[in-house]
Amino acid sequence: MIESDFEERLFLKYLRLLEIHRQSPSFEYLKEIVRAQVSKIPFENISKLLFKKRLNLKQLIDFELYLDGIEKYKFGGTCYSNNFYFNQLLKWLGFDIKLCGADMKNTDVHLVNIINNDNREFLVDTGYAAPFLEPLPLDLLNDYSINSGNDRYILKPRNNNNRHQIELYRNGELIHGYKVNPRARNINEFRQVIKDSFNESSTFMNSLLITRFDSENFIIIHNMTFIESNKFVSKKNSLSSIDQLASVIDNRFGIPREIVLESIQDLQMKSDGWS
Repeated sequence: MIESDFEERLFLKYLRLLEIHRQSPSFEYLKEIVRAQVSKIPFENISKLLFKKRLNLKQLIDFELYLDGIEKYKFGGTCYSNNFYFNQLLKWLGFDIKLCGADMKNTDVHLVNIINNDNREFLVDTGYAAPFLEPLPLDLLNDYSINSGNDRYILKPRNNNNRHQIELYRNGELIHGYKVNPRARNINEFRQVIKDSFNESSTFMNSLLITRFDSENFIIIHNMTFIESNKFVSKKNSLSSIDQLASVIDNRFGIPREIVLESIQDLQMKSDGWS
């Protein structure tokens, strides 16, 4: 096993929360652990809002606090915590993995992971609020598509600059995406962009986005809209009050209602989580 800067007890706790046993690296094990992460650990920014209020957090959450949030409140995180700590877990387990940046509207504002398995590279992104339930192959000749109700995610083959691109289409319209920067990075290189994500004007200080996916059902809360999907159909419901919103989050994600209300108090929800 590859040594990590974090204590072994934290990785063992992480595996317990995922309900996964420690095994030697293999592609089947990789698929199992990616599916467990995406189906059990949500993309959500409630914890980001809460810890900024309680702790004045303005940098990457501490690993132990991240795991405690999962255990006590059914939290997850945004791309920085979900993808970085998943990177550290897989590295500790012995996988050949590198942390990479990705460009959205700005350079390196997203984190992803690239894994080498038997000389094949795979994209693993557990922090894009997307149903990426399996490692995504990067040795593509054609587009690789994933459907989620009215959403369609497309992974494009490598371009002339050796970069891959994810495109998100909603009702046939391109609304979001990113381009992967494939060189290996250190988390400290993202200190400024993580700090900027706590600015009062940033997307996840002005919107609410929570997602969880399994093989059959996809559930999303985006501001005051609750969306349930399978691979083919999406059903939207508008929520009428903050109390109803908190109750739905509690019932469907397990995040306690009182924690939700504390976190989103005064949240304007004036931004689009996919902006």
